Amino acid sequence: MRISRKWLSQYMDVSAYSIQELADKITSAGLEVEGIEYLSQGTNLTIGYVESCENHPDSDHLHITKVNVGDEILDIVCGAPNVAAGQKVIVAKAGAKLPGGEIKKGVIRGQVSNGMICSLLELGVDPHMLNDEQKSGIEILDEDAPIGHDNPRAYLGLDDEILDIGLTPNRSDCLAAFSMALEAGAILKQDVKLPEFDGASHTGGPTTLKVTSTTDKCPLFLGKVVGSITIKESPKWMKELLLASGMNSINNVVDISNIVMLETGQPMHFYDMDAIPNHEITVKDGYEEGYTALDGVEYQLKPEDIVITNQNKPIGIAGVMGGDDSKILDTTRGLIIECASFDHVSIRNTARRLSLSTESSVRYQKGIEPLAAKKALDRAVQLLIEYADAKDLEETVVYGNPEYVPAKISCTLEDMNSRLGTDFTQEEVFEVFARLHFEPVYENGIYTVTIPSFRTDIEGKADLSEEVIRLLGYDRLPSTLPLMEMTEGKLDYKQKTIRTTRNFFCSQGLQDSITYTLISTEKKDNAILSCGDAIELSIPMSEERRWIRTSVLPSLIDVVSYNHARTIKDINVFEISDVASVQGAKTHFAFVLSGSLQQNRWTGYNLPSDFYTAKGLVDALLDNLGIVESRVTYKENKKDTTHFHPYRSAEVYVGKDLIGFVGQIHPVYGKAVSAKNVIMAEFDLDTIIEIKKSKIKYVPVSKFPGVSRDLAFVVDRNLPVEKIVNIIKKQGRVNKEMIIRGVEVFDIYQGEHVQPNEKSVALSVTFQSDTHTLKDDEVNTVFDNILKAIQKECNATLRS
Repeated sequence: MRISRKWLSQYMDVSAYSIQELADKITSAGLEVEGIEYLSQGTNLTIGYVESCENHPDSDHLHITKVNVGDEILDIVCGAPNVAAGQKVIVAKAGAKLPGGEIKKGVIRGQVSNGMICSLLELGVDPHMLNDEQKSGIEILDEDAPIGHDNPRAYLGLDDEILDIGLTPNRSDCLAAFSMALEAGAILKQDVKLPEFDGASHTGGPTTLKVTSTTDKCPLFLGKVVGSITIKESPKWMKELLLASGMNSINNVVDISNIVMLETGQPMHFYDMDAIPNHEITVKDGYEEGYTALDGVEYQLKPEDIVITNQNKPIGIAGVMGGDDSKILDTTRGLIIECASFDHVSIRNTARRLSLSTESSVRYQKGIEPLAAKKALDRAVQLLIEYADAKDLEETVVYGNPEYVPAKISCTLEDMNSRLGTDFTQEEVFEVFARLHFEPVYENGIYTVTIPSFRTDIEGKADLSEEVIRLLGYDRLPSTLPLMEMTEGKLDYKQKTIRTTRNFFCSQGLQDSITYTLISTEKKDNAILSCGDAIELSIPMSEERRWIRTSVLPSLIDVVSYNHARTIKDINVFEISDVASVQGAKTHFAFVLSGSLQQNRWTGYNLPSDFYTAKGLVDALLDNLGIVESRVTYKENKKDTTHFHPYRSAEVYVGKDLIGFVGQIHPVYGKAVSAKNVIMAEFDLDTIIEIKKSKIKYVPVSKFPGVSRDLAFVVDRNLPVEKIVNIIKKQGRVNKEMIIRGVEVFDIYQGEHVQPNEKSVALSVTFQSDTHTLKDDEVNTVFDNILKAIQKECNATLRS
């Protein structure tokens, strides 16, 4: 919000305050002044008359001028291409201080120069407010400019100071200059006198104007025909206020629509009456076509956009920008005024999609007070009559219900002091409510206030307390130390598990990654181990950030794809992140492996990033978390064969709980995401945390030697080796003691001497007892039982 000293001075006396003091007081009341700007700067300036202008003898672009500044004639060397005799100009005398530095007397190529003829750029005027001619040369003043006037900045209306106020989301009312003036008056304890215009639009004869809406996105529309106006230059005060707000003056009628919007916060639009000959306006949506707006650019309308139409043809993009075919021209003889309320979400979506952040769209998005449309129409009619010779007005046409009932809130002094921890008196609180125009009534110890229509942020007693403390000063709060219980700073179980998981992966050579939580529709549809139905943002930053992710892997795969595209093949990454869905939030971890996980070229050591490496990582991590290998089961992946290779991936269970997937990426999916042949996994860490962990038991190391036996079987190719291992372990008891201490698969062979539908599995079994040295007959008995069980249950053939 930009508001200037001159604007505030129209409504109250602020002469006692410097611009910095105003900024400090407004900031202390909760509206932070983010910056102070000056329309122009410069000292020791005057208005001069160029009596003569000759070319410099030693330069092809300099001029020697004699400038009459009233009390003397100065010789000034000027380099501006547009300087000429007979002009009235801005002169900076010797000693003048400008934004670019101090002006001094000097000699320029042998010619004395006693000052400088200035352009507005040299006075610090915003370049965006200047045309090309003003930027390239000196400023040429009107013929009636008084020679010797010692304040040319004031003559041009460029002596204003501007406060740039950062508004909190709940104070959109201060986007209106009238509301900001009332706020400043309350802060400064000044009487505020706003223009009187209530009911100014309640005039006019019978009308033929028809206004309606076919969409519920337009609950209110006020329309009025002004049959006759005069297009001319705006008054000086209006041009100065527009300039201070960052707007250029166009003509009196267009400027009135802009000044009313800035004053009341209500955007409005003036249509050329001749462009709507049948005097019919309908607000609609559902259009999908190109439309040329006021800026001359064609925009593509979508069905969700709100459109102002006439005879089923768009004449404006509601709340954003009017149309090129109905704009005000120098030939305009009459107006149709639009003052309406539109759905703020729809306006925001339209403005963002079209990249049209206009003053109107910003105000609609932030919210407009209920009576803003009525106030704006009254003020516009008043100004049109005064400055545009408005005549032949017709009665106002209303669509919707403009009725408004002000809210009333009651509270007690004890409530506020108890909430704030203060000792404010009844008189202090009453004065604050009066300054805020809350019309307070105090009876029987209860304040009853009537909330003005523009204070839509005041909803309850807590809001009243906030108003009191911010105006009386936060320094009135007593100083107290916070009362906090002594607590032990430590990690909870989930935090410990996350830290253990992160440290484990880092120790194995994987790199910790952080990817975006917000994802595209494509990534949402490719969720792996999804935690539920994805949540869509109502107003996403872009299509790439539309959904809150339910899975980590699609984002993590992008990291690998990005590195592969830059010839980095050994890329092994993991991520631990929260994921969220309509059903709730969870914590997942995922990893992606490619190339080599560990490598030492000197020793020739290489650990490939393959399925077995990934399985080993999972087993080792679960063991670190207290879940022993015997509780973990890898089953054929039948749940997700879209993203995982159907024959090179597995579902991972602990007991009956599915905790994740691990395996090679599906070739089709890998090609689509430019990450071929990578190994990936995603796990539900919350499910792992909820699993009951095994207690750690300490047992002495056996004192007796162990015995190893190797055996090899030919079995059906599709038989899981895990089944063979489990059978072996079941046969390992001697006198109730488990003597099988380890089963290791050290070879699987398919090829020559083995049928195509079979495979050879070689295992090494370790036997050991804690009570005695095993005898050959004990080992042989168990070994024979193993052979018989495998041959029977697996239809296996012992290889010789």
